[in-house]
Amino acid sequence: MVKATKAEKKIAYDTKLCQLIDEYTQILVVAADNVGSTQLQNIRKGLRGDSVVLMGKNTMMKRSVRIHSENTGNTSILNLLPLLQGNVGLIFTKGDLKEVSEEVAKYKVGAPARVGLVAPIDVVVQPGNTGLDPSQTSFFQVLNIPTKINKGTVEIITPVELIKQGDKVGSSEAALLAKLGIRPFSYGLVVQSVYDNGSVFSPEVLDLTEDQLVEKFASGISMVTSLALAVSYPTLAAAPHMFINAYKNALAIAVVTEYTFPQAEKVKEFLKDPSKFAVAVAAVSADAGGGAAPAAAKVEEKKEESDEEDYDGGFGLFDEE
Repeated sequence: MVKATKAEKKIAYDTKLCQLIDEYTQILVVAADNVGSTQLQNIRKGLRGDSVVLMGKNTMMKRSVRIHSENTGNTSILNLLPLLQGNVGLIFTKGDLKEVSEEVAKYKVGAPARVGLVAPIDVVVQPGNTGLDPSQTSFFQVLNIPTKINKGTVEIITPVELIKQGDKVGSSEAALLAKLGIRPFSYGLVVQSVYDNGSVFSPEVLDLTEDQLVEKFASGISMVTSLALAVSYPTLAAAPHMFINAYKNALAIAVVTEYTFPQAEKVKEFLKDPSKFAVAVAAVSADAGGGAAPAAAKVEEKKEESDEEDYDGGFGLFDEE
């Protein structure tokens, strides 16, 4: 079988990537540092059905994206170009973005601390028996880890922060962790950015609930309303407040002057004769409490009738006997 040339491979890759862009509108940009081929194959199997994982060189991916944009006029896909930095891949999906992101996160594999590797997390060695014989104490002394000999084995006395996040792993740290059988790091595809119908956003957005979105939206509306009222700039959110404030100003003018309008008549009438206001309040209170009194009387009356029936019925039964 004749192997394909580099030019043919590039053409095939361009065709595949362009087809995926046409078919899928949602893309997850994932970092693939320290991810092996077997692990990547397992991820592909887990996502099979509604998602496709595509890896490749950044230059090839950028070239294919530009070609697709030129051929189709789809300029929004160019938003992917700044995201293709470092060792990254693309996951094209038709499923729920959050569910796909969570599925990708499941496929993490523990890894040892290799020399020269930048630590993604802090590595802390917990106190306890190491199972190593006393001849191995030199490793602990080099790293200033307090130990003691207990029943013929080395025991770590206190927890020790062996490696800090962002530091490179040294040969002594790597050797000690290997002897202790500790695989402190775990690697897998990490979602860095999300592309959805031309929009690009951080994966943290996928963790927001509906309640949090409503809260943020309400907070934004409140800020817009406050700003609009402060600078007297009409907006849809501030319009109701502006109308109410304008009505209050017009009402205040009508109260202190002879000018009047229908909505101000009742207020001016109450101000001239406050007793009418007291009568109106009393009428409202009566309406609110008036329905409760007859209902209570009716319940009391029904209760008395019920008691009388039970009482008479008791004598009736006694007389029959």
